[in-house]
Amino acid sequence: MEEFNAMKKNGAEEYNADGIQVLKGLEAVRKRPAMYIGGTGPRGLHHLVYEVVDNAIDETMAGFCDRILVTIHPDESVSVLDNGRGIPVDMHKTEKKPALEVVMTSLHAGGKFDKDSYKVSGGLHGVGVSVVNALSVWCKVEVYRGENIYGQNYRRGIPDGPMKVLGKNDSQLSGTKVSFLADDEIFDEINYNFDLLAQRMRELAFLNAGVVVTMVDEREGKQQAVDYHYEGGISEFVSWLVESKEPIHPKPIYLRDEKDGVECEIALQYTHTYNEQIYTYCNNIHTIEGGTHLSGFKSALTRTVNNYASSAGLLKKEKVNLSGDDVREGLNCIIATRVPEPQFEGQTKTKLGNGEVRGIVETMVNSALSEFFEENPAIAKKICEKGIGAARSREAARRAKDLTRRKNALESSSLPGKLADCSSTDPAACEIYLVEGDSAGGSAKQGRDRTFQAILPLKGKILNVEKARLDKALNNEEVKTIITALGTSVGDEDFDLSRLRYHKVILMTDADVDGSHIRTLILTLLYRYMSPLIKAGHVYIAEPPLYRISKGKKEFYAHSEQERDAFIEELGGPKGVYVQRYKGLGEMNPEQLWETTMNPQTRTLTKVVLRDDEYHEQEADRVFTMLMGELVEPRRNFIEENASKVDLEQLDI
Repeated sequence: MEEFNAMKKNGAEEYNADGIQVLKGLEAVRKRPAMYIGGTGPRGLHHLVYEVVDNAIDETMAGFCDRILVTIHPDESVSVLDNGRGIPVDMHKTEKKPALEVVMTSLHAGGKFDKDSYKVSGGLHGVGVSVVNALSVWCKVEVYRGENIYGQNYRRGIPDGPMKVLGKNDSQLSGTKVSFLADDEIFDEINYNFDLLAQRMRELAFLNAGVVVTMVDEREGKQQAVDYHYEGGISEFVSWLVESKEPIHPKPIYLRDEKDGVECEIALQYTHTYNEQIYTYCNNIHTIEGGTHLSGFKSALTRTVNNYASSAGLLKKEKVNLSGDDVREGLNCIIATRVPEPQFEGQTKTKLGNGEVRGIVETMVNSALSEFFEENPAIAKKICEKGIGAARSREAARRAKDLTRRKNALESSSLPGKLADCSSTDPAACEIYLVEGDSAGGSAKQGRDRTFQAILPLKGKILNVEKARLDKALNNEEVKTIITALGTSVGDEDFDLSRLRYHKVILMTDADVDGSHIRTLILTLLYRYMSPLIKAGHVYIAEPPLYRISKGKKEFYAHSEQERDAFIEELGGPKGVYVQRYKGLGEMNPEQLWETTMNPQTRTLTKVVLRDDEYHEQEADRVFTMLMGELVEPRRNFIEENASKVDLEQLDI
């Protein structure tokens, strides 16, 4: 505990029971846990940890905590230790019991309602730790405060007994340790995902420069410990986001301002990629739907870049101003605000609604970024030229889309000629197979059920859209064919999910290196320009078998070596057993392809999932950038780190 007392603290004596206000009521939590933590699956389980950690981070924002330790114990219990001021333990005037017990057992009780205790805070408006307590089999709290160490134990939210003095605080440490075991009567499964928790801990460390957040896993076979500590704060956050990308300028641009109690800091860096990544926060809460801080930033960025490009004479040959999308191409940005009284739209806190924040952010970006551009003309020119290139591409893409629309209106059939469509006109009942090669496409066309299955053969490898703007993608024949067949168009402005012609989009490629590459290229197209398809659950990967095992009249299909060996054993030993290894879909006749890969009764499909949360969003972007982007080094590192995991029997050499 001594290492948690490294920070000098002032004002602890002012943080006492008087700063704790009570709004009452804990009974409904166990009956309706989803109202408080979002569900009883993995999301809700991990939310328990976030709530306890958020309390410690509130102490960090108040200036009293610089170390937080989060530990997953072997029994799946979790403890969170901080070196903040410690939850108050004196008697609460109106509740007639220690403030610690009030905080742990009363809904809407906490110092976050008192401006003298916390100027800004995150969490669920004070419901957090009491909800964690209510949804745990047991919960233990230790408070290091003043001369003593205090503690209280609870079972499913109810105190086991009164708060006690556990011993003398001889080292004069300060802080709080909360330990709990989530209730298996409430949650579907008690199994924490270390990476998911660590992502949030890393994020909090980025957002609170200087704090050290340590994650420890003590579970059997999973033991590890990681420290997250970033003195550079959100600038390091941006550097982490772009580590697999080629930056246009050497380091992030950092802007900061404070007005009327509202703090705002922004870090941004442009790269040679074609997609934007902007993450916004208010009081450490990720506002995934943006809000006034994001709209203020976008407006000011567009205006500032246009003003500089115009004054520097960079737009003389261009006949249009740069749009918001143009100036944000390749942008990676973190916007972090701290607001004393944040107004969020909805209980989930996904969108900031404070009107005054927009003006503060807009003024700051207009002034500070203009000043940066004047002082760094070389960087400013590169950023403007990036936007100008995006504008040219946008205009070319518009012309390509207009041409496609005119053809659609004039031609009797606008669908690709090589598409073998299905007879059903109900999108919910229809599925389309994007098939590698004409040979496999021919087998699929013969073996399919024409009522609801459409086949689109693809010739070779489509364009890698990670390295190309939309206008170039729209000039690629295979890409155009896919887009036209699906019917949704592409891009943020034109994409229309309601026009999707098939509710199952199935990628069917060979089980070799080339097949994997083609599948990844198609997934890159869908992720970058048609991501709502994936988010809505319409994208699948066909899983053709790797082996056909036969002996006499008996025949089996295996998807793995383990399955193959099990079937061989079932057939009585290798004598008389014939094993065929499929390297290409074209090696199957239509009947075999139908029975193994296309028949809904016998096939195996893998659903492609893109979860709508920041962790998976960031990881997906990083993986696509690393695997398909311009930089070779991150890809080489990935291959070297994972080479030992390759099954050589599956490798097509």
